[in-house]
Amino acid sequence: MLSYQHGFHAGNFADVHKHLLLTLLLQSLNRKAKPWSYLETHGGRARYDLEGEQALKTGEYRDGIARLWQQSAPEAVQPYLEQVAAVNDQQLLAYPGSPLMAAQMGRDKDVISVMELHPAEADALKNVFRGDERVNVHHRDGYEGVLSLLPPKPNRGVVLIDPAFEVKQEYRDLVKFITKAYKRWPNGCYAIWYPLLPAGLWQQMKRDLAATGIRKILCSELDIRASEGERGMYGSGMLVINPPWQLDETLAEVSPWLAQQLEVEKGSGSWRLDWLVPE
Repeated sequence: MLSYQHGFHAGNFADVHKHLLLTLLLQSLNRKAKPWSYLETHGGRARYDLEGEQALKTGEYRDGIARLWQQSAPEAVQPYLEQVAAVNDQQLLAYPGSPLMAAQMGRDKDVISVMELHPAEADALKNVFRGDERVNVHHRDGYEGVLSLLPPKPNRGVVLIDPAFEVKQEYRDLVKFITKAYKRWPNGCYAIWYPLLPAGLWQQMKRDLAATGIRKILCSELDIRASEGERGMYGSGMLVINPPWQLDETLAEVSPWLAQQLEVEKGSGSWRLDWLVPE
């Protein structure tokens, strides 16, 4: 959807959840010398000004990354915080989106391919990576673009899928995309973000994904407040297909701390971690 701009939400609690998990995936890939591929369906502008008009209008980052900034954190959270620190000095003034985090963690031979359909966001994305030969920015539909590159070279890596979910159809489109992508690249790791909203459309999406026959799907969900009410995102969800070894154990260790840091009121945060589909 061309109306969505992530600058209003950059660095919020959902970004913290999503990007913490992403850095854990990239860190796992970096444990081997072999190069990897990173592909993303909805790249945004990669770098966000937390002093800019969009971020200040909502102030969502104040209840997200600002709560973790320069705080004592578990060891597994440090790589994520290091990616945020890389675009800041002492003050928290900017937030790196997932494409920039991937580039910061990437090595010389790693390949990064990012899709973005919004014209202004795509232009900003290209400006961030101008001169970086590892990063390929595509101004095109995210699902179509990523599918055209599968299987990628190098043939190990991760795909991040995080659409805006502004319309109901996006939940069904995501499942269709995963089904096609997995057939082309069954050994790839797929990280899927989704919002936890009172309408509960994500529940059917999870059932549909489980029914595809794809194995090894890990589910991590984080609530920052109770789900009562008719509107508003109260939590963040991540599904990981083909997660690296021990990711479930790492998330089990850090999720209680993360829920406590990001909860709206004391005791309102909670977390869930389970296998949507085991191996």
